[in-house]
Amino acid sequence: MTLNADAVPAAASAGYRAVFAVREFRAVFAAHVLSLQGTVVSQIALSVLVFRLTASPLLSALTFALGFVPYAVSGTLLAGVADRFPPRRVLVLCDLLCAACAAGMVLPGTPIAVLLALRGVMALVGPVFTGTRAASLADILPGDAFVLGRSLIRIVAQGAQVVGFGLGGVLLVFLTPRAALLLTSAAFLGSALLLRLGTRRRPARGARERDGGGGGTGRLLADRRVRSLLLVGWVPSFFAVVPEALAAPYAESVGAGTTGLGLFMAAMPVGMVLGELLAGGYLSPAARGRIAGPLVACTLLPYAVFLLRPSLPWSLAAMFVAGLTGACTLGVDQWFVEAVPEGLRGRAMTVQSAGVMSVQGAGMAAAGAAAEFVPVHLVNGWACVIGTLCVLAVLRTVWGGPQHRE
Repeated sequence: MTLNADAVPAAASAGYRAVFAVREFRAVFAAHVLSLQGTVVSQIALSVLVFRLTASPLLSALTFALGFVPYAVSGTLLAGVADRFPPRRVLVLCDLLCAACAAGMVLPGTPIAVLLALRGVMALVGPVFTGTRAASLADILPGDAFVLGRSLIRIVAQGAQVVGFGLGGVLLVFLTPRAALLLTSAAFLGSALLLRLGTRRRPARGARERDGGGGGTGRLLADRRVRSLLLVGWVPSFFAVVPEALAAPYAESVGAGTTGLGLFMAAMPVGMVLGELLAGGYLSPAARGRIAGPLVACTLLPYAVFLLRPSLPWSLAAMFVAGLTGACTLGVDQWFVEAVPEGLRGRAMTVQSAGVMSVQGAGMAAAGAAAEFVPVHLVNGWACVIGTLCVLAVLRTVWGGPQHRE
């Protein structure tokens, strides 16, 4: 029997190597690396540029905040784009728009307001691109391979947060911020080229459903299971960012210094990468489904140690273990893609990713506000108590709802 070169090998359960055997996924993965590095470098380069032009810490910080704020708007108003148009076209146009925005930032004499507006446009595009790509992976990587492909995308995103900011800092030693932004534009153009030449044209998902049913985000949220699974991703995310949001004041309170702060910030991403690699490489799809619920329930429990105001090593251990529980996302991803109708998959993925970013921003703000009145270690500890109760309430709706599958 002759195998299609683009088909997922029969040994997909062998792990991540089987996913990389799919030509289209290799193109998507390479494009992801390019566009992600471009995004991270643009954040630090634009922040430095704005500060040099204005000497305003507020405006410099605002360039980072603009990476979170538009997600709620874009995830609500633009979610349907992912299903209304052919996915490859959407992905390529998103990359080209980001490349154009980065190029606009390079032009000398660009007003500060325009720089910030261009940053906002790039952030608006983010949820649409992320949702469309996630939905496309379900076409490129059917079955369990989709879960592993999503896992690889997340693993790279975690690493890029460390490598990308480090790379951006090194680049700015040798290049001006505008030159770094020019490289950002080139990275997005490279991503667009990879997606255009390396993936097949597929029709819009919305055109595949002809059942006449109601559409839109309202249809998704009306489905109890989809709504519950969205909350499974959103609720833990709101509380999980609390220690990271308060990392600087916490490190100072325990005398950890800047080195300790860096270790503290890196502990959770390292745990998440290791957790996903172990779950994806060594557990069967059925096993990942079985552990998903218990791991979600335990996501915030390591933060309980903060109630005792631990030393830095214990804090690092707590953050690392919390990151390990991120292995639950492989099982939750499979539940989610099974629950969502194919014609709404792009919209659902857009809403999901936009919601995660939005609640993380809200969680950071809430943590900062609480720390104005309560010691930082207690804010972190109570995030465990309150967050776990909320997570258990959400999981009850998932486990008790219809069509639950492990």
